[in-house]
Amino acid sequence: MAFLRSGIGLDDAVCIRGQGVYLRAPAASDYVEWAELRALSRAHLTPWEPQWTSDELSRGSFKLRLRYYAREAREDLGYAYFLFRTVDDTLIGGLTLSNIRRGVAQSAALGYWMGLPHVRRGYMKTAVTAATHHAFSALCLNRIEAACLPTNAGSIRVLQSCGFQREGLARQYLRIAGVWQDHVLYARLAADADEGRGVAG
Repeated sequence: MAFLRSGIGLDDAVCIRGQGVYLRAPAASDYVEWAELRALSRAHLTPWEPQWTSDELSRGSFKLRLRYYAREAREDLGYAYFLFRTVDDTLIGGLTLSNIRRGVAQSAALGYWMGLPHVRRGYMKTAVTAATHHAFSALCLNRIEAACLPTNAGSIRVLQSCGFQREGLARQYLRIAGVWQDHVLYARLAADADEGRGVAG
C-alpha cells in the first residue's frame, strides 16, 4: 500500500472537463481515430517525442499501450487520458500524469501531445489547466513537474500560461527522437495561486 495514497485512481467513468474539451481514459474503441491522428501528425510530433518504433501505430502496439496504462493506474503510478473536443467528440490529443511518487513527495510528471490539425487553438492550455486541478484535488498531489526541449516554444507557452514556473535546465534529461537532449524544467504546486479550474464528473 502506498504511503499517503489518494485512493482515487483512473476510473473509466472519470471525465475531466474544461471549456470546450474533456479528458477521459483511452479505450480500445479509440484505436482507429488515434492511429489516424497520430499518422497524420507524425512529422509534427516526432521531433518532441521518444523515437517511434516500427509498429508504433499498429493495433497490437495500441493494445499493449492500453494494458500498460491500466497497470499504471491500478498501481497509482500514472494516469493516461485522451483529449476530445466537446462539440463533436473528436479525438485531438493526449495527456499523461506519470511517474507518480507518493509518501513525502506527492508529485507527478506531466506530458502531452496535440494532433497537428488542432494546434494553436487553446485546447492544450485548457486541458493542462483542467488536468492540473484534477491532480491537485482528486489525486491529492502537491507538485506537477513538466520538461520540454528549449526549442519547443509552443509547449513552453502552454506551461507558462498555465502557471508553471521554470526551475532550471536538466542536461541530457530525456532521449528524444533517438538523441539524449537537454530539457527545461517547469513545475506547479498545489499552493500556487490561481491554479485554474477543471471539473471531474
